[in-house]
Amino acid sequence: MTVKALIAPTAFGVAGAVFDAQGRILLVRHSYLPGWHLPGGGADRGEPPAKAVMRELHEEVGLTGGEAAFVSLHTRPVGWATNVIALYRITGATVDFRPSLEIREACFANPADLPADTAASTARRLAELAGKAEVSPWW
Repeated sequence: MTVKALIAPTAFGVAGAVFDAQGRILLVRHSYLPGWHLPGGGADRGEPPAKAVMRELHEEVGLTGGEAAFVSLHTRPVGWATNVIALYRITGATVDFRPSLEIREACFANPADLPADTAASTARRLAELAGKAEVSPWW
């Protein structure tokens, strides 16, 4: 391990864009962040990203079944660390959401009419997925 890795660590995360049969996007509200976000979380050490996103979405929103297709890779600073996030499109899944200490609410929203307090990063990812914006490397 290098000194740089100790003073500037990198955390790897995943997020899922889960669309229902009507084309609505699954959004979640965390207990520790304001606004609506795409569900996701951190990959475990050595865990393949596609497995991580399915595990995280199962834990957060009760996602079962479905397949994860890689969409894009993004980065953002978090404190002194760097967070790298892999975005996946999830198809063919079902959601059985139950509120938890981490995820307080979940809803399916029309991507063209998102809730007013949707996080800017979430709105940006949805615009990219719809082909209305170029993919940004920044989350």
